[in-house]
Amino acid sequence: DSQVAKTVAKFPQLTGSYSLEENLKPRVQWLKKLGMDDKQLAKTITTHPQLLSLSLEDNLKPRVQWLKELGMDNSQVAKTITTLPQLMGFSLEENFKPRVQWLKELGIDDSQVAKAITKHPPIMGYSLEEILKPRVQW
Repeated sequence: DSQVAKTVAKFPQLTGSYSLEENLKPRVQWLKKLGMDDKQLAKTITTHPQLLSLSLEDNLKPRVQWLKELGMDNSQVAKTITTLPQLMGFSLEENFKPRVQWLKELGIDDSQVAKAITKHPPIMGYSLEEILKPRVQW
């Protein structure tokens, strides 16, 4: 009950703007199919309830598919989403692709990139010019 209260306090639209049957259930079921257990699901939704407002077709599925194409399996994707659910709202063109391309230019292959993202998903949101490149140049 306290988790539900926290979630509603963070994202009150869940109680009125979204249909349980049309919006919330399909996303929760999809996350479970990915392999998220109940504990991961609760943590993810409590941390970032806005995840439930993202489109399955326009946001969630394309990003997960992209991560899988890097070589992540379902458990790695579930762990990544649990660690940083906001990642599912990041742009493929502005966040995912440039950072992965830069990592590949450093000589890191897809499987190593997948491991890096799984271990530290915030890397996908860090500024290339202000954070990532200066740290590597150092």
